[in-house]
Amino acid sequence: MTIQIGERKIGPGHPCFVIAEIGNNHNGSIDKALELVDLAVEMGADCAKFQMRHLDQVYRKKSLEKSGDDLSAEYTIDLLKRFELSLEEHKRVAAYCEEKGILYMCTPWDTHSLAVLEEIGVKAYKVASADLMNWPLIEALIETKKPLILSTGMSSSDEIKKTVEFLNSKSAQFAILHCNSTYPAPFQNIHLNFMKKLKEIHPIIGYSGHERGIAVSLAAVTLGAQVLERHFTFDRQMEGPDHAASLEPQDFQALMEGVRQVEQAMGDEGDKSLSQGEMMNRENLAKSLVAARPLKAGTVLVREDIDIRSPGRGLAPHHLKELVGRKLDHDMEEEEFFYPTDLGIERAKARDYKFRRPWGVPIRYYDFKEFHEMSKPDLFEFHFSYSDMDLDPADYLKGTYDFDFVVHAPELFEGSHLMDLATDDDDYRNQSIRETQRIIDITRDLKKYFPKTERPQIIANVGGFSMDAPFDEDKKKRLYDRFLKSLKELNMDGVELIPQTMAPFPWHFGGQRYQNIFVLPGETAEICKANDLRICFDLSHSKLTANHFGIDFSEFVRELGPVTAHLHLADSKGVDGEGLQFGEGDIDIAQMAKDLDETAPGASFIPEIWQGHKNQGEGFWTALDVLERYL
Repeated sequence: MTIQIGERKIGPGHPCFVIAEIGNNHNGSIDKALELVDLAVEMGADCAKFQMRHLDQVYRKKSLEKSGDDLSAEYTIDLLKRFELSLEEHKRVAAYCEEKGILYMCTPWDTHSLAVLEEIGVKAYKVASADLMNWPLIEALIETKKPLILSTGMSSSDEIKKTVEFLNSKSAQFAILHCNSTYPAPFQNIHLNFMKKLKEIHPIIGYSGHERGIAVSLAAVTLGAQVLERHFTFDRQMEGPDHAASLEPQDFQALMEGVRQVEQAMGDEGDKSLSQGEMMNRENLAKSLVAARPLKAGTVLVREDIDIRSPGRGLAPHHLKELVGRKLDHDMEEEEFFYPTDLGIERAKARDYKFRRPWGVPIRYYDFKEFHEMSKPDLFEFHFSYSDMDLDPADYLKGTYDFDFVVHAPELFEGSHLMDLATDDDDYRNQSIRETQRIIDITRDLKKYFPKTERPQIIANVGGFSMDAPFDEDKKKRLYDRFLKSLKELNMDGVELIPQTMAPFPWHFGGQRYQNIFVLPGETAEICKANDLRICFDLSHSKLTANHFGIDFSEFVRELGPVTAHLHLADSKGVDGEGLQFGEGDIDIAQMAKDLDETAPGASFIPEIWQGHKNQGEGFWTALDVLERYL
């Protein structure tokens, strides 16, 4: 069930509709009202809400004449007289909201005000807590056929139920908000858990808060608030009935950011799955079953043959009892991992493949010999860690090979130094340049083993990341400028450095950061064409980008195809699930292949399946089996 206000749908599965309640916090000043609208737009609120009263339709004559009511009513009427906007000023505010692209909403406190607001063309109405049982006013609102949002402060459970029954009997579209109508509301009087009961009364619920701070409002979102209303003001010390219970702009901004973060964090109520970052940390920190000693094929495993050690790359320890008693079908070195195949589960194996473009597999020095014996690709892509840079390739490579080779530069250098050729920290950038030059020199030295490769490519994640939020466009431009400056300071004779396309939320140290450059297709293609660069097009990364920004992925591929030298191919899901096996994610493989054939027919590729090298490259061979049908 949903209701719709303007272009925004409200209800389960849709973002929380956030109302910035200006009310009378403009203190009767049209200039302040417009300034508050600007702030609401800046803060990202969905709606700027005001209030309208014809006091002679709301209060008794005696009350307005200050002859018969108590002091609190007298004080309230005095403030309302001084702080109301005129009807013409309301029209001006509504027009200004439309100009600024934010929904104007207003609470009519009487039917005269409703008639005026109908002339203005209000798209939805808010009913104040004080009018929840004012059925004649509510009936008049229902007759407009506009959606209604009703607050429930000052009302009992029975009263709420009766009004909901009344609304349903009239086939009204409405949301109902939990509320405590004191200003500010004491935390102990809010009873936020009532929202659970409220959802049983009506499916579209929300929260109208008058408490100090933002914690309770954020908690309301976790309890299912699909509408959130908070007052805001320039200064909580200002004169007026609502300022003390309002949020100042910086707090409202923090609330908006918190609401959107909570929505992302809530997820769904399905089975729990591991995020990419968790899988990375699980591999690093969890444990596996490994051979306790060198073992020969034909050995029937006993408990003493098996140890439990990190990292978590092989069979998890809970398979220990299943493994004991199994007969090995292969030799094992000490501390070699056991895999599902050791339990009799079949795995994909290397074979001869036929592709229309050059293909290869990613390797490290230490597994080159094994993979070279298993398969004969067109190329090998050497993935370097910072410690690999100190190894002697002669310990792993012998003679010359009739293959091409590609080098993937380390993303992380010694001392937890992430490569960043775009940073504005000159010391950090210079260190990145020195380490990048080292990998360039190593690549040139590797050419003697692979004479077929005239100008080897070096894939690099060139930096441009941020810790807690993405950068603005001006900052991004400066990042590109510094990266191009770094390129000029590198000696790249005989090699080609190709930046890798990046996802908007890359994983560093098993946690998420924000990537700012070589993410979007248009600016990436523009930078490449203007500076004679080519890229390593990582399909998995870029599909995550397309998902996040709502970009058609076929157009994405076609835009970057002409500047692509090399491809990393894997599936992906959502906005941060990268390196998946094909069929586990969102990529249309057939369309991808068609677009690449037309725009990047000569680009080489490797399957970049996360942990694809495990169990003798099982993940890579599985991916190649799929890709052979399309490429």
